Amino acid sequence: MAKADRLERLDTLRASLEEDYLAALIAALRVTASGKWGLFGHNADRVARAAAAPTIEALTELGEEIDAAREQLFMEPFELHQQFLASRGPVDAQAVGEPKQAQAWLTKLTAAG
Repeated sequence: MAKADRLERLDTLRASLEEDYLAALIAALRVTASGKWGLFGHNADRVARAAAAPTIEALTELGEEIDAAREQLFMEPFELHQQFLASRGPVDAQAVGEPKQAQAWLTKLTAAG
């Protein structure tokens, strides 16, 4: 019974962390959609990357904490965080800019919610 209670508390914590992650990601996406680059790291602008670094670090820490809880619960890794990490990094010159990419993410996330 104690193990079941512990797992239930862990699952409740996991769900809360995932809600926090989603809220933090949406807030960061809104900033990016308004024209502030750096969240996706698509260009070599050190100033933009440095400005976005605390947000990226916070999202990564949350994502890792969520994945640790999911692992204990025998769940798959947190897909939203995996998708976000996969969307980061340099892109070719014809790729959509970060503000448009952020807007597409916002549309997808708010439609799903």
